[in-house]
Amino acid sequence: MERVTKLASERPVVIFSKTTCCMCHTIKTLFCDFGVNPAVHELDEMPGGREIEQALSRAGCPTLPAVFIGGEIVGGANEVMSLHLSRSLIPMLKHAGALWV
Repeated sequence: MERVTKLASERPVVIFSKTTCCMCHTIKTLFCDFGVNPAVHELDEMPGGREIEQALSRAGCPTLPAVFIGGEIVGGANEVMSLHLSRSLIPMLKHAGALWV
């Protein structure tokens, strides 16, 4: 979990993803459309990716994508979309320093 914590704090928005996951692609696109430049870690392309995925599952994010904002775990696609639909995502991104508008 230490590696996950370190990676999750490298930028205001960090996404743990897989290249073959359609929901991962959707969430990455959503953030990019907002003008956010997230750090994206493609677990199927990195050494130790399986271990990171298992650590994320133990931390409460059993599916990918796993999204961190401001170093805190937000959750997966459902949680991100719920925040977006409730108009809470943009303020959260501004507070984390991911958006300046």
